Amino acid sequence: MVDIRSGRKTATMTSMESANTSALEKTMSLESVEKLGRTEDLDFERNSEPVVANMETIALQALHTDDDSTLNPWTFRMFFLGIGLSAFGSILATIFLFKPQAVSVSIIFLTVISYVAGNAMSLLLPRTGVIGRWFNPHSFNSKEHLAIVIMSGAASGAAAATDVLATQKLYYNIVPGAFVAIMLLLSSQMLGYGMAGVLRKSLVYPTKMIWPGILPLSALIETLHRDKSEMKKKFNIFWIVFGVVAVWELFPQYIMPVLTGVSVFCLANQKNLVFTNIFGGTSGNEGLGLMSLSFDWQYVGTSSFFLPLITLTNSFIGFILCMVLFVCLYYGNVWNAQKFPFLSQQLFSRESNSTMFAVFNQSLILDANNELSTAALETTGIPFFATTNASYLLTTNLGVAATITHILLWNREEVKQSFSGFSLKSLWPRRFWKKNPQADAPKEAEDTSDLDPHYRAMLAYDEVPSWWYLTVLAASMIIALICIYALKSTLPWWGFLVACLVSFSSTLFFGAMAGLIGFAIPITSVVQLIGGYLHPGKPVANMYFVLFGSNAQAQALQLINSLKLGQYGKLSPRCTFAVQILGTALGAIVNYFLMNSITTNQRDILLSIQGTNIWSGQAIQSFNSNAIAFGALSKYMFSVGRTYTWVVLALPLGLAIPLPFYFLHRQFPKVGFSYMVTPVITWYLGFLSVGINSSVMMTFILGFFVQFYIRRKYPEWFLTYNYIIAAAINGGTELLVFVTTFAVQGASGKEIPFPPYWGNNYQKGNFDYCARNSALG
Repeated sequence: MVDIRSGRKTATMTSMESANTSALEKTMSLESVEKLGRTEDLDFERNSEPVVANMETIALQALHTDDDSTLNPWTFRMFFLGIGLSAFGSILATIFLFKPQAVSVSIIFLTVISYVAGNAMSLLLPRTGVIGRWFNPHSFNSKEHLAIVIMSGAASGAAAATDVLATQKLYYNIVPGAFVAIMLLLSSQMLGYGMAGVLRKSLVYPTKMIWPGILPLSALIETLHRDKSEMKKKFNIFWIVFGVVAVWELFPQYIMPVLTGVSVFCLANQKNLVFTNIFGGTSGNEGLGLMSLSFDWQYVGTSSFFLPLITLTNSFIGFILCMVLFVCLYYGNVWNAQKFPFLSQQLFSRESNSTMFAVFNQSLILDANNELSTAALETTGIPFFATTNASYLLTTNLGVAATITHILLWNREEVKQSFSGFSLKSLWPRRFWKKNPQADAPKEAEDTSDLDPHYRAMLAYDEVPSWWYLTVLAASMIIALICIYALKSTLPWWGFLVACLVSFSSTLFFGAMAGLIGFAIPITSVVQLIGGYLHPGKPVANMYFVLFGSNAQAQALQLINSLKLGQYGKLSPRCTFAVQILGTALGAIVNYFLMNSITTNQRDILLSIQGTNIWSGQAIQSFNSNAIAFGALSKYMFSVGRTYTWVVLALPLGLAIPLPFYFLHRQFPKVGFSYMVTPVITWYLGFLSVGINSSVMMTFILGFFVQFYIRRKYPEWFLTYNYIIAAAINGGTELLVFVTTFAVQGASGKEIPFPPYWGNNYQKGNFDYCARNSALG
């Protein structure tokens, strides 16, 4: 999840987690990778730059622990704005799922726009009489605001089951009824919530579980409601930037897409495919985008406004090494690289060659039950990945394993302490079914001195009864079991239970790491491997195994994030629980209907190798390719002696990668080896395997300018305006993307292309004028 573009979807940190993780979780990942270093080393950082520039320290000191329990979140405003923004966020998230580069909905934008709308309703609606009593009982307060943010944040991510349903529709011609599809979406989204309820005592309440990524958001909400005088100037700046960006974004989005990536190299040589592979990048899967400059905020994004320098630097190292690695692999013809596209998420047949790429026809090896036919496989042959995609899978596994070792080396004491709050006794039925888990908490002042001060303030509110969580867990499991058989998933009941067990175990262990240091570890690639060997020859079963084994963990961490956000903002746990459930349900329903429309209207583009700069099936292609490779053909593609053996062997190899830097740091503690974050570097070794890569250079340029220059030279300005400007950029961009997607780009069923001229390369070929490979068809 440490990804500048935050939603990158090539199996991505595994395909499911990276694209479907909420913006809140992504912010969590990006904000505090700097804490991956040893705790003692933070002193060095504090001494090397002003404390005021250390965002995490400022946020910890700035969050107030006092509370006004009379503030009421249960208002018409909260439900009206929460539901409206949930629908808006869910629509955007689904659209972004089918973009050439996955983009997340900005939680900061939702925070700012809900604040503006809430205060507008408070000002404009009558405050007296029946209307005032029901619709405007008091001024817009922080708890209403926080409830809206949590509800809309829960909805503003494409549900992981959307990948499954889209894949089945596009590649298996299976279109389930709306009711069973929505039930699958709801059960898969809420399964993790039951797990979160069981683990909240360990992952939410303790002080050491700070969840660093939500600190800036908590500080922003607190500032909005505590410092009214300062906000006038901030919001003037917000609306100016919002308007300018919204108008500007119309150009790269529609009028002049050449602005998505300007490459002087391709302009100089428009017929050289080597130039395309290295310097191109305005279309999905076009090239590496070296030295290209992008002026499209949709793809440049605003993560550089938040990305710590240590993350930015390690990411940049991985980015440079990624280009070197991909070029060497492709032009060294490793794994017959030149028989396949330079960048692609599809599987290719053995008939593929450099003059005509042949996409593997998976229907030839599957029987009527969508299971592997070994006889047909012998005739058809084993498929191949594009070499850069295979390399991405390999380096992803390196990163997963390296993360485990890195955490155990640098943060083992914190991880050990996190388990002290969890006991198997807490799962004993009689204890779990207590109506109020806080009943055991000390109520006297002298007994609460050791409690987290935020949690101490929460003792004034009724806790969510444990049976609520257990009911959600049980209902989700029952509905999910019915769905997997109704949808003919080929996943047996016991496989579903194993997936749930994997998800629960990883939530406890990796959730503790995320709470301590803000670095959430994706587990999808490991889950795919487990599913492939448990259910060999069953690609659809693998998709469902990943859905419940990986997505449930991501959803559990999202609810835990929300509970901690509510704890910082003193929102009652019952309100947090209710709005999270409501937002999730609304988001799932919108996800389904919009996904169904897009996959119908844009089917041919979604199935093409390259797609366009507007629509791309790269996320679904990746998900399907991994399901076939890991689910149906793992024995034939990844076992010892097979073509992609090293994809699996990368897991044990990755465990050793952090060791040299750790021991060098112990030997030479002042050199700075502790700032080499090997999991980030290894993940970025596959960063350019998909998407519109022309934006990457501009993202790094902006990131170093903001974090190295602005944050250090003008820290007060940075703290005052950084998030507001980022929210305005995201807001203007997302509004324009929303409008153009439905108005002119085909989401409503009819596309209206802009007249051809030089600013869109006359509506032919790549917009940056790089040569297009004729072998793509």
